[in-house]
Amino acid sequence: SPADPQFLPQSYSVINMSRDPLVVGHVVGDIVDPFVTTASLRVFYNSKEMTNGSELKPSQVLNQPRIYIEGRDMRTLYTLVMVDPDAPSPSNPTKREYLHWMVTDIPETTDARFGNEIVPYESPRPTAGIHRFVFILFRQSVRQTTYAPGWRQNFNTRDFAELYNLGSPVAALFFNCQRENGCGGRRCVR
Repeated sequence: SPADPQFLPQSYSVINMSRDPLVVGHVVGDIVDPFVTTASLRVFYNSKEMTNGSELKPSQVLNQPRIYIEGRDMRTLYTLVMVDPDAPSPSNPTKREYLHWMVTDIPETTDARFGNEIVPYESPRPTAGIHRFVFILFRQSVRQTTYAPGWRQNFNTRDFAELYNLGSPVAALFFNCQRENGCGGRRCVR
């Protein structure tokens, strides 16, 4: 079975994986395969730093967030994608993954404004249920031409990474969002 320690890379432990919010929130599995975080990705909406599993309302995410990639080498470039794996609803995600934003060639030590916006930011507007909105960061080996997909629905992060030889993600963050007057929330087991 995949949870059997003999099938996991040595850098993983079953205990750590079971507590990782990306695993608990099913980001690992639904969108990306297990990976080791090797970059520092920080996401701010209206000066509030987002953490994995944050609960945000559509009114809080209307404007494009500030994305910071910490490091020391501006020659190192990154690609960022933001997707909704729960579109149009978590119980029937027929548009999984819905692409909300794509920026390439973001230099390390800067933010996404210094990159090349391939797909403009579209603010989350979930209509049914609690949606996960996921930021996935890839380290680029070279500066390259990336083409915008013809549509936003049914984007596939794994296929995109393979097409552009991006390898595994180096960081990811997600938040939960439901319609403005929605009630309830998703709880992360700690």
